[in-house]
Amino acid sequence: MSFGLDNLPYGVFSRPGEPRRVGVRVGDQVLDLAAALGGDVYAAPSLNPLLALGRAAWQETRARAREAAATGDHLVPLAEVTLHLPVEVADYVDFYASLEHASNLGRILRPDDEPLKPNWRHLPVGYHGRAGTVVVSGTPIRRPCGQRPSFGPSQRLDIEAEVGFVVGTPTRLGERAGAFDDHVFGVTLVNDWSARDIQAWEYVPLGPFLGKSFATSMSAWITPLEALEGARVEGRSQEPEPPAYLRRQAPWGLDLTLHVELNGEAVSTPSFRDMYWTPDQMLAHMTVNGASLRTGDLFASGTVSSVGQPGSLIELTWNGADPLKLPGETRTFLEDGDTVTITAWTSHGISLGEVSGKVLPAT
Repeated sequence: MSFGLDNLPYGVFSRPGEPRRVGVRVGDQVLDLAAALGGDVYAAPSLNPLLALGRAAWQETRARAREAAATGDHLVPLAEVTLHLPVEVADYVDFYASLEHASNLGRILRPDDEPLKPNWRHLPVGYHGRAGTVVVSGTPIRRPCGQRPSFGPSQRLDIEAEVGFVVGTPTRLGERAGAFDDHVFGVTLVNDWSARDIQAWEYVPLGPFLGKSFATSMSAWITPLEALEGARVEGRSQEPEPPAYLRRQAPWGLDLTLHVELNGEAVSTPSFRDMYWTPDQMLAHMTVNGASLRTGDLFASGTVSSVGQPGSLIELTWNGADPLKLPGETRTFLEDGDTVTITAWTSHGISLGEVSGKVLPAT
């Protein structure tokens, strides 16, 4: 079962007229942890108090939740609840970790140059996003306006199918992060919506800004690292060998297959195990300069693309030159009313839930 006792992803839910609280998903139900386990940490309106307790507390909670779920008590049907953003996002960092994605965009945007910039194989390229515009799956996405270079609604609204990582244990300013699983609580799905025309005009010389900051969708469910033990794989080989602080100490590649649907039609199935930079390397790079981690930090992989299976429309349509064929229509970029849904599974059948959003017209 995708959401059986070997999974138990965490989320935050509420019933009509009742406050938000922490739960874990069991099939098509939610286990109310406040009722099942007791304690203020589970009656909180976000996962942050639980995340702040650290790895030992996460392990204990998971063991107790599995026991409670097996009894069948304190289970609430999903149809009776509202799901909320599971964490109060402290900071948001987006990486650019797929070799295929970075190479494709290089060929599209700089056809007369080398696809990859000289630094790309030496470090995980990333940028700081807008934590305040991270929204839970199901939240409608308003088409952004901006300069492109004339001012108006984006005409090249795109998706980025990504995998996100949620930080629990913080670090102090000036120190580096330790072991990946001492800091990272779990894994989630992300769609980092992109206005390609706004982005293209503004990003030189400082990088992404308004073309990316208007919305980032996040799944309502966070799968704990423990549930993904069977999905861990060695990372992709790297040449040249990265600096010492980026050398892998454990296998933190993940055998995940993402499924991207546009208006209910499957358009791509990229593999996360093909990513060039792995999440442990992203965490190490984020803190190597002494930048602190905070409980609730979210960092994402960047678009997950593999050979023949891109995770963005700019790649799927080669920047609009080769429209995507759907039943009775075509797409280059997103139109108003379009709904994008991203799901992911491990080869062992563990589901990461979904992240979905519908495009609304600009205002």
